[in-house]
Amino acid sequence: MMRLIEHSGAADMVFVGLGPGEMLLESIRQAIADKNIQNGVVVSGIGALKKCRIHYILRTGFPSKNEFLTVEKPLELASLSGIIAAGEPHLHVVVSHEDKEVYAGHLEDGSEVAYLAEIAIMRLEGLSMHRALDDAGRVRLLTAEE
Repeated sequence: MMRLIEHSGAADMVFVGLGPGEMLLESIRQAIADKNIQNGVVVSGIGALKKCRIHYILRTGFPSKNEFLTVEKPLELASLSGIIAAGEPHLHVVVSHEDKEVYAGHLEDGSEVAYLAEIAIMRLEGLSMHRALDDAGRVRLLTAEE
């Protein structure tokens, strides 16, 4: 089931700077569309959020079950990373609060920037990835175009 995808083609960087009130995932999607990023890697994301929406898994069996969480308080965006395949981002985030709480999971729409967010995206040219259902039809796995 493991898939190995190699890339030795061209790569360039796109940087996204967001300010107060901008929406994190929605803005990243807009940047992906505006810059026609079909395949890439979100290599860094830092900043401060006033609201973060995530989901995370509740069990390891099938079908999967997710818990959705909205955290509304001053948050440090400690890490944002993921993969863009066929123009679709799959991003995970780690945020923290002054009371030492840490939240991590799959980034959802509705996460709002407090002051700023800075995201670095490496665009990969000459590579065509997408996500396709596994043989059992349960999980969309990363694969390369054939």
